[in-house]
Amino acid sequence: MADEALTESLSGTGGVAAAAEVWVWVEVEDARPAEVSLELLGRARELADLLGTKVGAVVCGAGVTDLGPSLIAHGADTVYAADHPDLAAYLAQPYARVLTGLIRVRKPQIVLYGATTAGRDLAPRIASALRTGLTADCTDLRIGGHHTRDRDYQDLLWQIRPAFGGNIIATIVCPDHRPQMATVREGVMRLPEPDEQRSGRVLLVPVTRAVELHEADVAETGDADQGDDGDRIGPLFLRPEDFTVALLERHKEAKRVDLKGARVIVSGGAGVGSADGFALIRELAETLGGVVGATRAAVDAGWVPREHQVGQTGTTVRPKLYIAAGISGSVQHRAGMDQSARILVINTDPLAPIFSVAHYGIVGDLFKVIPLMVAAYRRKGGAFAAQGADQGSRAAGGPAEGAAR
Repeated sequence: MADEALTESLSGTGGVAAAAEVWVWVEVEDARPAEVSLELLGRARELADLLGTKVGAVVCGAGVTDLGPSLIAHGADTVYAADHPDLAAYLAQPYARVLTGLIRVRKPQIVLYGATTAGRDLAPRIASALRTGLTADCTDLRIGGHHTRDRDYQDLLWQIRPAFGGNIIATIVCPDHRPQMATVREGVMRLPEPDEQRSGRVLLVPVTRAVELHEADVAETGDADQGDDGDRIGPLFLRPEDFTVALLERHKEAKRVDLKGARVIVSGGAGVGSADGFALIRELAETLGGVVGATRAAVDAGWVPREHQVGQTGTTVRPKLYIAAGISGSVQHRAGMDQSARILVINTDPLAPIFSVAHYGIVGDLFKVIPLMVAAYRRKGGAFAAQGADQGSRAAGGPAEGAAR
């Protein structure tokens, strides 16, 4: 079971080599795994099953060994815990040193990172040190083949992301270098339900801070002393120059908008017309007990703050009810909300692309329709919202169930 995970040390000799695993770097926030890391574990589990291999979760910090059972429950087979006081707070150089050394020893075929501030800082450093490729801000990951003029490649990681300002969707492969690495946006992968019956093991990664330069030179990359069985490594040395930057104080601002956790989202687009027009969007959201979303066009126009943006370049959401008002429906916006359980569209253009993902559509002026919705909701005591939101979910990309034209 996940809470009975076997804990071993990588400096021991009795383990099984982790050749060609699929890895996820687990970011830690307030002593808990970041949600994007758990989302990636779910997708890594799917990729590893297709490849016939195992999933590794790499976590760095102080006191992180206790996170092992949770990571195993979310899909990891092996948790590599680099537990050391000097790793208590994220610093790019020490973390890159540990991850680079561990990758060189264990040789995973795929390493995934959340496209967070830390992930975007860490992943390029590791890719540069390992001379491998890295695709940033992926929105999908798959396994597939690739054909060149003189060679066929199988079981490559397809790294899928928007390109050229989001006008096309590009599929990128890294056929000749390992590991294949990608950062993935938060929310684009579904968060798996934890399975407390899963079994796995936690391997303790030995980390030592080198106090003398010659000691660091002996084990510069941390991959010295690998045993014949492929599972014995010496400690990963943190060098003095890894600590040229120190964390003096940390100030954390509370999140003002929680789009990912919202059950109801009311979003406005260019059709809202102005910042004043968003007062009507806000009124409907407050009436329904939801939050305000927006398209990139509305954000770029300065009508709402950027943290409200929904879409590939904003936040990917899956609420119970998503109301799109004055939104034409670019492919980037639809990709960020089309997994919502119920989608209601209000637009004056019956041919707007947003109707292609709608369950219910109203062709009309949002400035006339929304006041009627608010009044009707208040008269009926809000019963219809809870009923409509909980009727179930549709398959991704399916046709709209109906639209009022």
